Amino acid sequence: MPKPTRYIFVMGGVLSGLGKGIAVSSIARELQGLGYRVSAMKIDPYVNVDAGTMNPTEHGEVFVTKDGLETDQDIGNYERFLQVELTRDSYMTTGQVYLSVIRRERNLEYHGKTVRPVPDIPAEVIRRIKRAAQVTKAELMIIEIGGTVGEYENLLFLEAARMMHLQDSTAVQFILVSYLPIPSKLGEMKTKPTQHAVRALNAAGIHPDFVLCRGERSIDQPRRERISVFCNVHPDDVISAPDVDSVYQVPINFEREQLGQKILGKFFLKPRRRDLRDWRRLLQRVQRLRRSVRIGMVGKYFTTGEFTLSDSYLSVIESIKHASWQAGCTPNISWIDAESFERDRRLLRTLERFDGIIVPGGFGVRGVNGKIAAIEYVRRQRIPYFGLCYGLQLAVVEFARHVLKLSRAHTTEIDAKTPYPVIDMLPEQRAKLVARDFGGTMRLGEFRCRLRAGTRALDAYGRRDIRERHRHRYEVNNRYRTALERKGLRVAGFNPERDLVEIMELQNHPFFLGVQFHPEFKSYPLAPHPLFASFITAALHRQRRR
Repeated sequence: MPKPTRYIFVMGGVLSGLGKGIAVSSIARELQGLGYRVSAMKIDPYVNVDAGTMNPTEHGEVFVTKDGLETDQDIGNYERFLQVELTRDSYMTTGQVYLSVIRRERNLEYHGKTVRPVPDIPAEVIRRIKRAAQVTKAELMIIEIGGTVGEYENLLFLEAARMMHLQDSTAVQFILVSYLPIPSKLGEMKTKPTQHAVRALNAAGIHPDFVLCRGERSIDQPRRERISVFCNVHPDDVISAPDVDSVYQVPINFEREQLGQKILGKFFLKPRRRDLRDWRRLLQRVQRLRRSVRIGMVGKYFTTGEFTLSDSYLSVIESIKHASWQAGCTPNISWIDAESFERDRRLLRTLERFDGIIVPGGFGVRGVNGKIAAIEYVRRQRIPYFGLCYGLQLAVVEFARHVLKLSRAHTTEIDAKTPYPVIDMLPEQRAKLVARDFGGTMRLGEFRCRLRAGTRALDAYGRRDIRERHRHRYEVNNRYRTALERKGLRVAGFNPERDLVEIMELQNHPFFLGVQFHPEFKSYPLAPHPLFASFITAALHRQRRR
């Protein structure tokens, strides 16, 4: 008989943005190092069915699973830390849950009973949690509940967690991630907000087994004891979680606090091994690095008010780090607003100071001309260029305009009447857009790509057939492939089922490569993505030449 799954719910208190996703990822990584099959799941308390319709400046990056679900960026964190590929079963929203319950009610699956928010919504949540555990064959399943305790929007998810604990208290634990501020005028770490957060959690019928204390500094013993007394948690279960320079340090910090072993102990389990050696070696290698590589990111989802929002391209940033560390350097990443080049083309000269330029994915007209201008500049100046999704499409537009001399070439996403639609909508997408069927209808998830001999892409991957994740409605128009290749922009990879362009690269250039997919979704700290690794190598080569 298979052993029963144990469940760990992680919730947030005091304020959002505490890093619950990193906490979940790090706990999962530590427990994995102790010899257990671990998986993770995210619950987003939004009525949105998935994350695909959310603005990145509001919600951060949209991550895509291999089976094509658009999710919150924390699924990406889970995959990177655990080095696994999760599926749509590992992500849940309020919209999904209510949609499922309503469909079941319409199909008479409740057999005429009155369908109520409680217990029917929590019952659906529990069903999905247990299905995710079954699909991933998890011995330990960690569930992150989005938002903060005390909010109305996640109350039904807390109710589901409470009901699971009631069903089997030996198989469920609760962890509260809370914030301990240090007001600058007082200079003292304050525990009162965390005390209130625990009471709000108690009001939902839940008592935390652990309190993870986020803050600028490590929690000291007096504060630890105060939380223990007022929150009814053993002092050893008050876990310090201070700010760190790199999120990849967090599993080691938790290991130092013996958090994984304490979790196992409450489940009456023992460690099967103790092995975070590969993680420690990575951190030690990174700490010794002295060389840096300068990478410029040309995009538009960088600011919200007066603040820079790097979460819009979180997976790209992490992929750059992974590849740079492998190459023996640290990345120095700069955010470049594409619209600045539209206001003043003289600013294009500032691209010279970078070792490599990336244009990441995106949608819409804002900043497009600035991106095209930047691509033309790096192509002419032979600066390594890596285009991701939209970055490939706009590279094709730029090449068609300035090399093929098709001055009005464009993507039909921006100019539906262009006489030279070098980027055009996938045929199956037209009817969807006419019907305003936008949510979850792009070409999503993992598809095959076959690489051509003699290409930089094949050199990077080392094999002919690969699989990568996609999120797009528009594609390189095959009518222009021959003309583009004659002038040197070569198709390096294609989808064999539909003959769609997947990779294009410029011959006789240090590195000029664009991909229709999102390689950043398959990069890991201990296994960087081969295309990012190749790009960083080219960037370092430019640095040496200079």
